[in-house]
Amino acid sequence: MSNRLTIACLLLASFAARAAAQSSSTHDWPRFGRDVSGSNSSPDATGIDASNAGSLRRQQVTIEGTVDASPIYLHGVKVGGAAHDVFFVTTTYGKTLAIDATNGKTLWRFTPPGFDGWAGSRQITNATPVADPDRQFIYAASPDGKIEKLAIADGRPVWSTAITKLPAVEKIASSLNFYHGNVIATTGGYIGDAPPYQGHVAIVDGASGKLLHVWNALCSDRHELMDPSSCAESGAAIWGRAGAVIDTATGNIIVATGNGKWDGKTNWGDATLELSADLSSILGNYTPANTDQLDEHDIDVGSTSPVLLDASYLAQGGKDGKIALLDRKQIAGEAAHRGNETMSVSTPSGARLFTAPAVTRGSAPTLVAGDKGAVAAWQLSGGKLAAAGAPMQVAGTSPVIAGGLLYVYDPAGQLLIYSGAHFDHQVAQLPCGKGHWNSPIVVDGMVALPEGNANDHATTGILNIWRLH
Repeated sequence: MSNRLTIACLLLASFAARAAAQSSSTHDWPRFGRDVSGSNSSPDATGIDASNAGSLRRQQVTIEGTVDASPIYLHGVKVGGAAHDVFFVTTTYGKTLAIDATNGKTLWRFTPPGFDGWAGSRQITNATPVADPDRQFIYAASPDGKIEKLAIADGRPVWSTAITKLPAVEKIASSLNFYHGNVIATTGGYIGDAPPYQGHVAIVDGASGKLLHVWNALCSDRHELMDPSSCAESGAAIWGRAGAVIDTATGNIIVATGNGKWDGKTNWGDATLELSADLSSILGNYTPANTDQLDEHDIDVGSTSPVLLDASYLAQGGKDGKIALLDRKQIAGEAAHRGNETMSVSTPSGARLFTAPAVTRGSAPTLVAGDKGAVAAWQLSGGKLAAAGAPMQVAGTSPVIAGGLLYVYDPAGQLLIYSGAHFDHQVAQLPCGKGHWNSPIVVDGMVALPEGNANDHATTGILNIWRLH
């Protein structure tokens, strides 16, 4: 072989290797909602389409706890010295598992110190882990109020950082996010809202584990990790499934809070808030006109996280059975904005919204939401949300759009798949077990969905993996 041909072959091989590496990263589902803005939507081809969705075959993988959350997925990462496609899950009692996507075997497990002290109790987490973009580490939460950095190669903990001073009362319920080298996490309370606790956002340096910034929804003038009893107010949990969402155009962090005092100054219960990337400033805020009534009757605005529809609009669902459309210009600034939503639409069946909607972006973004009675879609056009097709009369947790199909988990025990311009044509109905807040991900010809309810306090559970082959 000539030198010229040899060089050409080497260049071709190098190009192919780079292309494969770049391609593999597009298959990842590295966090709840897939991207930092929590869209629950992927434009990538999955290998699953309307013609073959009904032929998916299920494997039931027994795991060491209930995952009342979502898996994440990394394609072709090194575990134990070999390349694997891996699902990562965190159970309600804080065990994080690396599961081989090909055969369902557990590759490694991380058990947080203190596990035996809370296993089987009400002290839990519903947080989905998040992968570092370097694909060498993931970050997971545990019921002791800590975030752990774990090596993908073997599950080895690198650091552990507390983001609450009272983990028995303050809970990490929402999924973790990662942006520009930092982990973004939020806290809320447990069922019953027993004081004292305050919802807050914490930013942790991914490299060192140092707690960098804190924003408190109550006593917001205190930019520190507080002893919850030191603030006169309690509540304002940040507990929506997506947690903190990020606007990548600005780096701003957008959250919604639950029941708690609202005064538009230092207390921001039942509100949607846009915060600066370092949490030092409130850049926008909204609360409904009847915010006092919401607090009094346990009708959280923050039962779901905000949805970034485009550069101009947010959608905010809640326990009031409504989804408010918010013009970001109209709610901009730290001065209080009360009752100035652009419009509101009913949730799919008028029920309380506890799920994270999915959104496809573009010239006319499509929003899909599910509640305990129906799943429905809307399109944003001309500053208005308009119904897109008829609601599907099935309960749904957080829906997922992937490869042009809509995936809906009915927690009564089935996974439904829809196609069509308005996702109104059912192409598959796949049986599975009952659940709660669990939601699927769709990657590389596979669907992964945990089942079970955190409130059952089980220490074993099931991860469903459907495959085309």
